Amino acid sequence: MAEPVFGRLITAMVTPFDEDGAVNYAQARKLAAYLVDVQGNDALVVNGTTGESPTTTVSEKQALVAEVVDEVGDRAQVIAGVGSFDTAHTISLVKNNTPAGVAGLLVVTPYYSKPPQDAIEAHFLAIADAADLPILVYDIPGRTGVPIAEKTLTRLARHENIVAVKDAKANLWESASVMANTDLAYYSGDDALTLPLLALGAVGVVGTSTHFTGAKTKQMIAAFAAGDTAGALAIYRSLLPVYRGVFATQGCMLVKAGLAHRGFAPGGMRLPLLAANEAETAEFVAILDAAGL
Repeated sequence: MAEPVFGRLITAMVTPFDEDGAVNYAQARKLAAYLVDVQGNDALVVNGTTGESPTTTVSEKQALVAEVVDEVGDRAQVIAGVGSFDTAHTISLVKNNTPAGVAGLLVVTPYYSKPPQDAIEAHFLAIADAADLPILVYDIPGRTGVPIAEKTLTRLARHENIVAVKDAKANLWESASVMANTDLAYYSGDDALTLPLLALGAVGVVGTSTHFTGAKTKQMIAAFAAGDTAGALAIYRSLLPVYRGVFATQGCMLVKAGLAHRGFAPGGMRLPLLAANEAETAEFVAILDAAGL
């Protein structure tokens, strides 16, 4: 089984904004500390999709990563999201947007263009060649329009800088095959598929609901790793409504609504997203309450 290069529990952190829509770095630090010290995260992804990365500037991204590294870098790994639909721009982010202390890079499949597999492979290899940090490949065809094929992932695994996959493809047989034939560390990119992927050889999760479920999710992963499959299943079933509920609309919208209800100040959203409405918020908060979170 692959080594959990970034630990087992990772949260893709939301980006707090203030009332004027500017990045609220003080709240970002507070949230990062909570996710590490209370929820038990081994690593945090900053500037991922849950962090509304399509709407933040290059300078905001760089400053946000630096603030989070300064706050929690002594006790958790920080992974910088640098993916985009433009290979040259992504390489620019790799070179200029990864302050000291960053442990790895999250690179998503180029979206909208729907490149063929040989072009996807060339994209990731160009980025890996330019990077001096380990790369977590993000495979999420529901957002990018195209999956990373099994054979493509197997070839990418030969590059020394490509070490892990955030798997949100929901294709368990392909994931199982890649895990069986490479040393890539697989992380579930879909909270509700964490336990099934662990059974196939995955090492952990890059979660969204883990803003709230982190501690219990870590218990579930530990139970499974210790051979207590019944205990892991019991925890999984108790958390399944939250794992699914956070994606009833855009996950970052409901995470911010839930955090606000729990006393944080995550702020609103940047267009094209809007804050969760009252009904969406009430439904999600009820799910959190029912799960004891």
